[in-house]
Amino acid sequence: MGNRRQLGKRDRACHTARYMRILVVLPTQLGDAVLAGGCLAQLLDRYPAARFTLVASRAVAPLYGAMPRLERIHLLEPQAKGRDWLTLWLRTVKTPWSLVADLRGAILRYFLPTRRRLAAGRGSPDRHLVTELAALLGAPPPERLRLWFAEAHHRAALRLLSDADTSGGSPVLAVGPTAEGAKATWPVERFAEAALTLTAPDGPLPGARIAVVAAKHERVLANPLLARLPRARRLDWVGRAPLPVLAAALQRCDLYLGNASGFLHLAAAAGCPTLGLLGPSDELRIAPWGPQTAVVRTPESRAGIDPAGAEEAMDGLEVGPVVEAGTDLLQRFQNVRKL
Repeated sequence: MGNRRQLGKRDRACHTARYMRILVVLPTQLGDAVLAGGCLAQLLDRYPAARFTLVASRAVAPLYGAMPRLERIHLLEPQAKGRDWLTLWLRTVKTPWSLVADLRGAILRYFLPTRRRLAAGRGSPDRHLVTELAALLGAPPPERLRLWFAEAHHRAALRLLSDADTSGGSPVLAVGPTAEGAKATWPVERFAEAALTLTAPDGPLPGARIAVVAAKHERVLANPLLARLPRARRLDWVGRAPLPVLAAALQRCDLYLGNASGFLHLAAAAGCPTLGLLGPSDELRIAPWGPQTAVVRTPESRAGIDPAGAEEAMDGLEVGPVVEAGTDLLQRFQNVRKL
């Protein structure tokens, strides 16, 4: 009986300000997981003494390894017949959670002991994900997203940049030529033309190096762009670094130019001036988030694209408007000191 009484006291103590424990289920996709960083930051600020446990896919988990007050990350490994969720439930059911925040829309939250549950819905096409997740907390959307770095991430980022002098080194234009689908991919020859124009002697980033950003499995899509860039000025970042190291490197870049993808949101969250190429996509839902971001799109809307020719949806986006928008973004943030 004495042991039961002591256990009950510990359980009740878990819900005090000092011992509050919060479980957050993160989205699986990189872009959504990065956007969820705004909600995570708001939870950290709202509960300054709480300890956090995250549920994340193996691809996303490294991004939040340096988050403050993080107790552990449970990896959600794909298993047959839903056994991944059963395994996760067995690992978390014995903890008396103070709050379970489900940012993925999973059913796990219904089967865990907790004082309070928050859950993301299916999403609205006319509202940004950051706004939706902030609304779960009854809060306004944050001005910017947040990422957390360890000192080792910054050291590795400097090696990736091959330039230890972050204040006086040559500028870097980062380019993300891949996307989550072929319909959202700008032609590679236009990416090359835009990058070379922006870094030309009379461009806004004269002589800048050009870093190509893509995942390891996207190498075949990134190689055609790398082949069009001057060897002396190109940086190959295709699958070259863990996500937090890549984010720390993007933090030091002068401009990011890319299709709608997880890397677009990663660059924006890192604080790099970020220009998203959205074509006919609706920016209300998928635009990069933050004061240092902008988008450029085709004159046509998604509704005006024939589904039979949807793979050509980005063809209406010319190089001129992209260079103009990138130049404008650079001018607006050229005096902002990089972190």
